[in-house]
Amino acid sequence: MQATTTQELDRSLVRSVAWNTVCDWTSQVVSWASFLVVMRLLTPADFGIAAMAALLLPYMQQMTTFGIARAIIALRDLSEDQLAQLSTVSFLSAVALLALSVPCSPLLAAFFKTPQLSRVLIISCLGLIPLGLQVVPSGVLARDLRFRLLSLCGAAQAASSAIVTLAMAYFGCGYWALVVGNVAGTVVRMVLVLKARPCKLALPKLRVIREPLTFCRQLVVSTLAFSSYQRIDNFTAGKVLGQSALGLYGSAWALANVPLEKITTLVVTVIPSYLAAIQDQPSELRRYLRTLTEAVALAAFPATVGLGLIAHELVPFAFGHKWDGMIRPLQVLSFYAAFRSVAAIPPKLLTSIGNARTVMWNDLLALILLPVAFYLGSFRGIAGIAWGWVAAYPLVALPIYRKTFQTIGMRTTEYIRALLPALEATAAMILAVVSVKHSLPATWPLPLRLLTEIAAGATAYMVALVVRHRDRMTALISIAASAWTTRSQSKLPQVRSSEVNSKSQAVIETR
Repeated sequence: MQATTTQELDRSLVRSVAWNTVCDWTSQVVSWASFLVVMRLLTPADFGIAAMAALLLPYMQQMTTFGIARAIIALRDLSEDQLAQLSTVSFLSAVALLALSVPCSPLLAAFFKTPQLSRVLIISCLGLIPLGLQVVPSGVLARDLRFRLLSLCGAAQAASSAIVTLAMAYFGCGYWALVVGNVAGTVVRMVLVLKARPCKLALPKLRVIREPLTFCRQLVVSTLAFSSYQRIDNFTAGKVLGQSALGLYGSAWALANVPLEKITTLVVTVIPSYLAAIQDQPSELRRYLRTLTEAVALAAFPATVGLGLIAHELVPFAFGHKWDGMIRPLQVLSFYAAFRSVAAIPPKLLTSIGNARTVMWNDLLALILLPVAFYLGSFRGIAGIAWGWVAAYPLVALPIYRKTFQTIGMRTTEYIRALLPALEATAAMILAVVSVKHSLPATWPLPLRLLTEIAAGATAYMVALVVRHRDRMTALISIAASAWTTRSQSKLPQVRSSEVNSKSQAVIETR
């Protein structure tokens, strides 16, 4: 009976990732199509203004959410009254931060010498209100493993944001299209989440919610540090190199990280709830880390590295020659994104098993090292800033890897074996694309060259996997297929929190 529960938990995880994949990529088709059109309608300066507002907005979003959703996942027995009080905390934080944006926005506009930035920041912060109202309901849905519903809400958010942005850009709204589109998507998600899981507001009482707030404070420092060093490259580009340079660099970063975010998010969104269920079983944590790393690498490496390989043809074809300046940083960032795709998993594992302190100090270390690397790189332009990631990020990731391996008893060779299929297939892909680039006649039209390179790279990648790692591919496909063979037997995504706790304990005892 316990073994059956273990299988159900695994199948639930695969189904959750599958739902994320289907919804995320379906909505992404709309988003990509919209993005391609919007880039032709707007200018690098428009994107630069939106990016300047985005430098401060993530901090406000983190202060609004305050790690409450993650606390709800970890502390599964919170009462409805506690949830209502936490919802009030999040809502009041959003209101306070929106009010704070009014006096702060002129200062940021003066700093960047961009007067229109003042209004842009205030309008962007309006999205904090719907964000604050949906934090607790989203956390409860994630705690109850209702990731199918959350995936559908996320798809609706992305699609509505893309539609609003495209419509406003078409009618000549400039940078406002990017700003209002993001706010509209947040409002749509709030409506859907609150309809699925209503949550009342209640007057916060510190003695009642002291435990979850303490847990939240431990996460906030790490999250703020992470958000800071994730944005400092854009800050450096805008301050040192100017508005247009920021538009080019920010667009290159966004494009390079589209495959990364859409692949790793599918995993890191759902995996903490499942890792928490097996946190006392190192052997199972090793198994999850191996399998997740292998699966993410197989999906992310060809997408990210492949994007860098075809950047020289893709950028002028898709966006026009006015965006040629983003080619070099895009090439560098695409290769960096491949490493970051797998490096994002160990911090989630450590946090899920209660070791948020190590992750926090590591993020603070990154907050020291990365700005130095970005500033030094800026002397070589926006491509130099991109190289700052390549030079400094491994120094940040290695301590996390060391602590993770020590905690769960994993050997480095064991981890590398999980990466081998993706590494070998990616090497074959690089060789194929580079060979095609040098052999194609210069007279071929750009679209034909691009399609030929993509076809050659994809073929080489698949052939290498089939020839070198057929058994591993068969095993991964079997794991995915098993999630659906007995779907009627497992109802984990629909169970209450107490039922999840009891099943999770059975999994721990079984292991």
